[in-house]
Amino acid sequence: MPAYKAPLREMRFLLEELLDVGQLSRLPGHEEATPDTIAAILAAGAELCERELAPLNRPGDEEGCHFENGVVRTPAGFAEAYRTFVAGGWTSLAADPAYGGQGLPKIVNFVIEEMISSANLSFGIYPGLSGGAYQALSLHGSDVLKARYLPRLADGSWSGTMCLTEPQCGTDLGLVRTRAVPGEDGSWKITGNKIFISAGEHDLTENIVHLVLARLPDAPSGTRGISLFVVPKFLPNADGTLGPRNGVGCSRLEHKMGIRAAATCAIDFDEAVGWLVGRPHKGMSAMFTMMNSARLGVGLQGLGIAEIAYQGAVAYARERLQGRSPSGAKAPDKLADPLIVHPDVRRMLLTMKAQIEASRALAYWIGLEIDLAGRHPDPARRQAADDLVALMPPIIKSGFTDLGFAAANLAVQVWGGHGYIRDNGMEQLVRDARICQLYEGANGIQALDLVGRKLGTGTGRLLRRFFHPVAAFIAEQQGDAAMAEFTLPLHKSLARLQQATAWVAETGLRRPEAAAAAASEYLELFGLVALAYMWARMAKLALGRQQGEDGAFYQAKLATARFFMAKLLPRHASLSTSLMAGAEPVMALPEAGF
Repeated sequence: MPAYKAPLREMRFLLEELLDVGQLSRLPGHEEATPDTIAAILAAGAELCERELAPLNRPGDEEGCHFENGVVRTPAGFAEAYRTFVAGGWTSLAADPAYGGQGLPKIVNFVIEEMISSANLSFGIYPGLSGGAYQALSLHGSDVLKARYLPRLADGSWSGTMCLTEPQCGTDLGLVRTRAVPGEDGSWKITGNKIFISAGEHDLTENIVHLVLARLPDAPSGTRGISLFVVPKFLPNADGTLGPRNGVGCSRLEHKMGIRAAATCAIDFDEAVGWLVGRPHKGMSAMFTMMNSARLGVGLQGLGIAEIAYQGAVAYARERLQGRSPSGAKAPDKLADPLIVHPDVRRMLLTMKAQIEASRALAYWIGLEIDLAGRHPDPARRQAADDLVALMPPIIKSGFTDLGFAAANLAVQVWGGHGYIRDNGMEQLVRDARICQLYEGANGIQALDLVGRKLGTGTGRLLRRFFHPVAAFIAEQQGDAAMAEFTLPLHKSLARLQQATAWVAETGLRRPEAAAAAASEYLELFGLVALAYMWARMAKLALGRQQGEDGAFYQAKLATARFFMAKLLPRHASLSTSLMAGAEPVMALPEAGF
């Protein structure tokens, strides 16, 4: 398995130079979150990931989880690593101090999640689900539920899940059959079966808190009739200690192609005691809080896999001797040149590097906006940030997980025959990354969410939160000759995206099937322009900082930005043409023709 090294220099460049993370320390409640404090936390997180989590990644994949008599055991070393994780306070970083949290900005959690995903994706799924459960309860739970569950989720002694999928329904949650019957004491009895539940049963925490979608007896059909319940594995006593086992248990452990050290379970509820979260029949809106957070988290998983795949590919390309450079020997004292001198290998490495660095910039920008949406003193600024955050989950989830899978495959290609040998660890990244494109809403569903929900919200209000700053940046660079090689391609791609947006919006009103057929290409085009915007912003900074002690860092930034603009961004033209071909090429073939 390639050794993981957290890219701390890159992370500090984005946080401190590109995004001015120092502005967070001027917000109420974040006064102590200075750049130096954040940097120290990230350095400690990097050490944890490199020394504790990364060494367990391959062994955990090989051993997998074990299911015996309804009990799931995680691979050797995971329980000890989780105790170290909890002892370091990593489960409570962004949690509210009122519930035992540290109250740090969400952006800090974003960066730590990326590191964990690079080091050991399977491990990261356990605390990741708990964070989503914490957020859903903090926003929609009653004061009683918050007091009962949030401190335990924050300190890591309890973990969380989200129980949506059932055998007959995945994406179409309107088909949920799990039932909730009212009890006499204000609680509910939950009965039903859920499948594909990540971290649904394990030995890392003393209790597991399930957030479950179910229907009340008088529920209307479809998604309008779904409610959300909190159902603990063990019923808590009034003093917070654990009481009797609830009517919830694991009936099966799924054997998966990847993330094998993360328990994916079938969970049965047999009149399990639960409590309503939020209002009756409004479970989908409450669950979407958790789902949007989870989708951003899965996007970070894709980014994390892409980073470790890239690191492994670069290390191999530097040491593996094969052939001679087309322009002449670069290592004449050796029998062959290293792979990294060959143009096609460099193309693969630069493709990974250019997409990873821009994706990281985009992720951190949105992470910062989450914090501004929550704490900025200006209501208009909070709303603008919240709108941008609402727009971006499908783009980040789909784009970054596609990147993770593509980067893992490119890394295997760089390794050649050694890439598909299990001992080298690269093929595991392909298997892990492929799952990220499916769970928390398959990527095709993300595209439909973008064109079906996001585009029309507020008559395009969400879109303007992206289009306006990009257009403003381009306008600000007019007259700067040094920036022309970055802003002109960005300008062209933005124009195509705006044209495609108008086409999708107009066509969707008349022919919804045409908009649906174009959705995936539209999402890819949107993501491509977003990455181009981040590269243009990074290039602007790098142009003025090429001299000095760290000049090589900024020179590499500019070279990578040029590669992106010249070799990757031009795909915007073909994507635009393809998506505006409409539904006919997709739908014309009769079903019998397949």
